[in-house]
Amino acid sequence: MTLPATEDLLIEERAGVLTITINRPHKRNAMNDAVVGGIMQTFDSIAERRDIRAVVLQGAGGHFCSGGDISGMKETSSAEEAEKAAWEFNRVFGRMCTQVNRAPQVVITMLEGAVLGGGFGLACISDVAIADTNAKFGMPETGLGIVPAQIAPFVVMRIGLTKARQLALLGERFDGEVALDAGLVHYVADGRQSMDACLDTVLGKLRRCAPNATAVTKQLMLDVGSVPLEQLLDRAADDFTAAINSEEGKEGTGAFVEKRLPAWAQQGENGE
Repeated sequence: MTLPATEDLLIEERAGVLTITINRPHKRNAMNDAVVGGIMQTFDSIAERRDIRAVVLQGAGGHFCSGGDISGMKETSSAEEAEKAAWEFNRVFGRMCTQVNRAPQVVITMLEGAVLGGGFGLACISDVAIADTNAKFGMPETGLGIVPAQIAPFVVMRIGLTKARQLALLGERFDGEVALDAGLVHYVADGRQSMDACLDTVLGKLRRCAPNATAVTKQLMLDVGSVPLEQLLDRAADDFTAAINSEEGKEGTGAFVEKRLPAWAQQGENGE
């Protein structure tokens, strides 16, 4: 399978982990159409792959992502074209957020330097967020006279309405420790080397969990609030029954009884 790597988007697959690097350090990794489209194509291509356990999103050059690069929209020749380009650029970003949010793999963000605007939104849709203590988080849109349109719902879902209002309406900047207190990130480390060590620990934990069970569990949790509770619980019972009778379920419960690692965790221990 060929993944859609470009000069602006670097992709590496190794030992069940797909790493996506936004490679626009001259723009503090602001996302253009090519980056957004490439991320969407990448997640499309791995949607059915359970051998990829995790997707790591990061930025090059010491920054995660400073948001969307809107400079290209100013190159249109008419007001009508500019309006259309703005709407489409903004809405496609939201589609990407929805897609990444619902990916069956565990999505991990490595947050350092600028984590602003759309980059802030990406942090909010990750399953696990690892931040440098000195990272700079913020939602600067209102200070620019624009709206955090596509990321706002994901920010509210991540940290709650009250905190989201404060951050969006005041445009406050804050560091990794404050992000941890707000529930935006899960781990804070001091520098990139410590972040990488934290990532290794997270991946080690992840490899102990079964791929299909992880994907189904994530889907179940994401549907809380959007599917009627009794309907969701019926589906959850179906999911449980299917899982415990699956090859994965039999292997996992058998390994527990026999006091050994299940096959998927053994593979992770060997680095395969």
